[in-house]
Amino acid sequence: MKVYLDDERPTPPGWIGVRWPEEAIHLLEAGGVSEISLDHDLGDDERGTGYTVLLWIEKAVATRGFIPPRIHIHTANASARSKMMLGVASIERLVRSVDEDRDS
Repeated sequence: MKVYLDDERPTPPGWIGVRWPEEAIHLLEAGGVSEISLDHDLGDDERGTGYTVLLWIEKAVATRGFIPPRIHIHTANASARSKMMLGVASIERLVRSVDEDRDS
């Protein structure tokens, strides 16, 4: 399944649309997510942002060996995009590290 986190943009065909980070995280926890596309600004920072989902994925990879889906960032917020891309790079490094540990 492909998950699209956004509060304003229409969900692309073939994707499951969610509005809040906890909804995306619930689907990730349930398994079967092959791709996730994240907006940053969701209209209520108290409920979290797309970055909240990235932090959850990073922690799950580091602490439980979670295998992350392919991650896309579609936010229009330039500074948040930079921060989120750094988060994606960190997750990719963790995955490589976990893979290397398994192989040794």
